Amino acid sequence: MSTHQRKIAVVGLGYVGLPVAVAFGRQERTLGFDINAHRITELTAGHDSTLEITRAELEASDITFTANAADLGWADFFIVAVPTPIDNAKRPDMTPVLKASETVGRVLKSGDIVVYESTVYPGATEEDCVPVLERVSGLRCGHDFFVGYSPERINPGDKEHTFTKITKVVAGQTPEILEIVAQVYESVVVAGVHRAATIKVAESAKVIENTQRDLNIALMNELALIFQRMGIDTRDVLAAAGTKWNFLKFEPGLVGGHCIGVDPYYLTHKAQMVGYIPEVILAGRSINDDMGRYIAHQTVKLMIQSGLPVNGGVVTVLGLTFKEDVPDLRNTRVIDIIRELQDYGAEVQVHDPYAHAPDAEEEYGISILADAALKPAHAVVLAVPHRQYLAAGWAGITARLQEGKGVVIDVKAKLERAERPPAIVHWRL
Repeated sequence: MSTHQRKIAVVGLGYVGLPVAVAFGRQERTLGFDINAHRITELTAGHDSTLEITRAELEASDITFTANAADLGWADFFIVAVPTPIDNAKRPDMTPVLKASETVGRVLKSGDIVVYESTVYPGATEEDCVPVLERVSGLRCGHDFFVGYSPERINPGDKEHTFTKITKVVAGQTPEILEIVAQVYESVVVAGVHRAATIKVAESAKVIENTQRDLNIALMNELALIFQRMGIDTRDVLAAAGTKWNFLKFEPGLVGGHCIGVDPYYLTHKAQMVGYIPEVILAGRSINDDMGRYIAHQTVKLMIQSGLPVNGGVVTVLGLTFKEDVPDLRNTRVIDIIRELQDYGAEVQVHDPYAHAPDAEEEYGISILADAALKPAHAVVLAVPHRQYLAAGWAGITARLQEGKGVVIDVKAKLERAERPPAIVHWRL
């Protein structure tokens, strides 16, 4: 039973919002709203296409799924969990969160609380979202209704660090509202909550969590670029350095997705607004954003050195999603490898057991091919090490090559070097 006496509505039922709704739904009636009618239909039928929530978990939760915004009027505690992407110029695109604010604003009542979980730059909740809520509702924030912020920490595909097991940062407009927000989340988050000093502090904490990780990966990527020129295997270096107790164990790789590859741009955007050019953060972003093209260049170089055709050559890319064992295609940097290889004239064919083919076609114009439709390739790029690929090992790779020989690009160094077939040229980042 609920201990906080609030009626919860979750706005946005993607990777972030659905686990939140399910957590509350285990204890009390919860409203789950999304503008995507197809999403509502599948969830009502007990299926989650993101693979984050099982059918059993959905069936055990008391959630009313709806795409009818008028149904939100039932609630008095709104959790906004919509995406905050970037545009083509790497600028924050606040459209989804502002549209969600309009939707909530239409049903706001006196005494309601709106908590944002969407990743935003410091100040966005109070400076961008509150004016929308006030304009649409005709109510006054801080008097009629109140706002809070609790940054999401969902890691897609991670079944260990789930919503209820991660310490929840919470912030409220006033000390009293902070306590209400804390009590609501404490009712479901067994790991407990951290009360942030202000909403801006909570917003800032979110963006630096992923900015820190982004910069650490950028360092590893830059080291990989350096060691490549020296003829040194980066993974061997990291294995040696990792024996020191305080060495931070990050690895080089593609940095995509809706968090690490995006959140730093929210911080740099705000920094530039207040007159500061964040050189270190932007330098790290530049390195990480260029890794796909670098991997493609290495693929082409090795194909040429091996006497294989590039223009007209066949390259199979294994994995399109932004990380292993999830269907999420948002901001995948594998697309950079594909586009660069295509610019060289290669025929690129893409395989991914998790990616939804219609989404890949709509978002990137990429056709996801079944195994039977793949031509024997001159090169294979293991871009995303889904468990299916790793279970097949080298045999699964060589079966995709012409006569079992050619170039294999092992982006995340998951294939055992000692087991490499002699006819294979193996490169890893």
